Amino acid sequence: MTAALTTLLEHAEHQRDNAQAALLQAEAAVRRLQAQAEQLRNYRDDYRGRHPALGGRSAGIEALRLHQDFMQRLDQALHQQAAQLQASETRCTTLRAQLVAHETRVASVRKLLERRGQQAQVHADRLEQRRSDDAAQNQLRRRDDGAHGSGWRLGAEGVPVAH
Repeated sequence: MTAALTTLLEHAEHQRDNAQAALLQAEAAVRRLQAQAEQLRNYRDDYRGRHPALGGRSAGIEALRLHQDFMQRLDQALHQQAAQLQASETRCTTLRAQLVAHETRVASVRKLLERRGQQAQVHADRLEQRRSDDAAQNQLRRRDDGAHGSGWRLGAEGVPVAH
């Protein structure tokens, strides 16, 4: 039974380790996406600062249209980036919950193994006590048999007396 529980513990630990590795990868992906989003926002803000008509400058309609189109594409990219980041954060949340479940299972199996070990120890202690008690009784019987066989008998006070 203990071998099966040990195998179960190893399997649960392996699953927990895999869940932990997956979570670490997902968290790294979140950090990458956050950094990319920050770079994209900084680029958009910088590009917005280069507006052709900024500060009362005159600019052609084509330059204004190109600037506005590119700003729209940057905004779309930021929205897409935000959606990817949200999906990645959701994945992290799910993976964290799975990791907690795997850690709980590992702890449960360890606790079960500990209890079974304690039960086995109690059983072994009781068996040893029983053997010790039986050995003491056998020794007492042999001593009593030896005393009766040599011509002695017990008197009223429980003291051996001669025949």
